[in-house]
Amino acid sequence: CRFYEPTKGQVLIDGRDARERSQLWLHSSIGYVLQTPHLFSGTVRDNLLMGKSDASDKEINRALKLVSADEVVARLENGLDTDVGEGGDLLSTGEKQLISFARAVLADPKILILDEATASVDTMTEAKIQAAMDTVTQGRTSIMIAHRLSTVRNADIILVVKDGVIVERGTHSELINSRGYYFDLYTRQYEDEATAKILA
Repeated sequence: CRFYEPTKGQVLIDGRDARERSQLWLHSSIGYVLQTPHLFSGTVRDNLLMGKSDASDKEINRALKLVSADEVVARLENGLDTDVGEGGDLLSTGEKQLISFARAVLADPKILILDEATASVDTMTEAKIQAAMDTVTQGRTSIMIAHRLSTVRNADIILVVKDGVIVERGTHSELINSRGYYFDLYTRQYEDEATAKILA
């Protein structure tokens, strides 16, 4: 989408510099879910159709179900035709996040970018999204940016960034076994979560 240009090096997509791709190609090939979800004024359906304007009700319902947003929509007074308000302000942050996620899935992009996509949802919803992740990411390039390391455990490759520099790379198992920076972060996070569960 080229919101930001690289200050050094290149971003290659299938071996080709992203700057050589048209905006139309980028917008149709890349889907993203941001940490702070954004919805447009209109109905839930209007927002979902931004992902794929000619989507059928069957496709919409499949995308909603895949990310557990179908339960959210079922609770709304007018279902898919519920007005979300200015910027989605009539919905909770978690509800907006799930609808934003469903919109990205509905678009069926070649590349899916999830930038802290579960940061705004409760742990129960996060678990549902995590369960859907294998299906959602299948057959496409998926890039997940996460501080909550449990969300990237199943990634083919994890790049560990510290102070803007990649300091480690590997699978979850490889990084745990190397007992480096990732291991320290993961262990600390796991201990914090375990403590939180005990205190809850």
